[in-house]
Amino acid sequence: MKKVVAFKILLVLALAVVSTSCKKSSSSKNSSRATGWDINSREGGFQYNTDFKEQETAPGLVFVEGGTFTKGRVQDDVMHDWNNSPNQQHVQSFYMDETEVTNAMYMEYLDWIKRTYPPSDPFYRAIYHGALPDTLVWRNRLGFNEVMTENYLRHPGYGEYPVVGVSWIQAVEFANWRTDRVNEHKLTEAGYLKRDAMIKDVNAEQTFSTDTYINAPTLTYGGNEEIIRPEGRGRRNVRVDEDGNESGVFATRETGIISPKYRLPTETEWEYAALGLSELRSYNLYRGRKKYPWDGQYTRSGKRKIRGDQMANFKQGKGDYGGIAGWSDDGADITNAVKSYEPNDFGLYDMAGNVAEWVADVYRPIIDDEFNDFNYYRGNVYTKNALNDDGTVKVVTIDDIVYDTLSNGKVVARNLPGEILQVPVDENETYLRSNFDKSDQINFRDGDKRSSRYFESFNDDENEGGAESETRKMYNSPKHTITRDSLGNIIREYDKRNSRTSLINDKVRVYKGGSWKDREYWLDPAQRRYFPQDMATDYIGFRCAMSRVGSKSKNKTKKKN
Repeated sequence: MKKVVAFKILLVLALAVVSTSCKKSSSSKNSSRATGWDINSREGGFQYNTDFKEQETAPGLVFVEGGTFTKGRVQDDVMHDWNNSPNQQHVQSFYMDETEVTNAMYMEYLDWIKRTYPPSDPFYRAIYHGALPDTLVWRNRLGFNEVMTENYLRHPGYGEYPVVGVSWIQAVEFANWRTDRVNEHKLTEAGYLKRDAMIKDVNAEQTFSTDTYINAPTLTYGGNEEIIRPEGRGRRNVRVDEDGNESGVFATRETGIISPKYRLPTETEWEYAALGLSELRSYNLYRGRKKYPWDGQYTRSGKRKIRGDQMANFKQGKGDYGGIAGWSDDGADITNAVKSYEPNDFGLYDMAGNVAEWVADVYRPIIDDEFNDFNYYRGNVYTKNALNDDGTVKVVTIDDIVYDTLSNGKVVARNLPGEILQVPVDENETYLRSNFDKSDQINFRDGDKRSSRYFESFNDDENEGGAESETRKMYNSPKHTITRDSLGNIIREYDKRNSRTSLINDKVRVYKGGSWKDREYWLDPAQRRYFPQDMATDYIGFRCAMSRVGSKSKNKTKKKN
């Protein structure tokens, strides 16, 4: 009997110790190491997500752990241009789409635009038309391709095929739209937004923008209180102090709920992800080289079960886009459904073949690794939120939509209602800074006056000619012009001068990877080409990326060696 009583006493003491240690652990977790004050107190004060583990992988993405690699190491150079000299770069960890953006994914985007900005309304017609892929890219003067022109984008038979006919500008706008829809859904699931509002209540005058929600949440959805302050389920996030003041009504970055933006990958990220060098690692060195996203020096598989099968979809030779019927080399004549071939070591599909892909960078013949070897990217144009006279952010209304006429005469919307108007950074951000000195950094160390053979140090007038003339002196590309007459009709004028020496300018973007239309040479991830950012083809598609916040690796306890 005494033993039983003693055991019970010991059990109670043990439970008390465990309870006390748990309280201490919980208390230390929710108290500030700076001030000792409580964090996330019911009475108010500093609110912060102390339970955050790591960034949640957003829809469609896979994790790519960053590291060091040699960029631009091409295995062959039959073109004899050598515009991509090998240079060592370090890439931060990031996320990338598992597959190329498909027709079905892009159709969802078009459906949302059509419902929110009905093209039947002349006021919004240009928004929808500006987002439409150019289906005429399939036409060929001496080829019968009308079946693709009429069906490739919309027919469900091509639903899981990569979207084409999309310009770089359209790809960027898709990524922006995707960011807002993903965060809108996450905030709805977390109870910060009214259930089903993103389907039932959205229209041109009340839409969701991630940046607007972060900077001015009360202006989201046109300031509709019913949506942004939901009753019942949504009130679980709200705390009320003794004076009746509410906190936690809106999600902030501190909650960890809002994802970083979807965007196009940089050229460096794309090439690093395509190579998938992780399995060639030996301590801190790579064992050998990789010519393709898969192992080996050939385009056919050496694995026993699939030996001899092609690893990608590409042009085999003159007049050979797929092989002999009944025993096809790659199973496709044009593009193929995503995931038709084996993924690389990062789990990414079609990083060679199928379609080439837009990346974020402005094209230049050289990579300036002497200035930067960390997250290299050329194309930075820094902006900031426009402010009203009272200091609040300026949100775009239906009367503030800005349309831009591209070089090919197409009209696109540069901003949409609900977004925060962006303006270039000025001296308030650049004065006495050593890391950047103006908004547009595209020409930095290449294309500016100091990089040009026309530069004379004794006549350095920064205001003379402007950025456009600086680029023109180094990259003398044609300047076609688009004007409109008094009735609004477009007048297209071609630059036919013989003095033009280049196709490169500040609106030419890099695209990577081989396509169904390319020979094996272009499957090497280090190869690079360029194309005008406002034009589209039948062989260029895209996929999105997202930056990683927090730790470099998902496995924080992995061994060093």
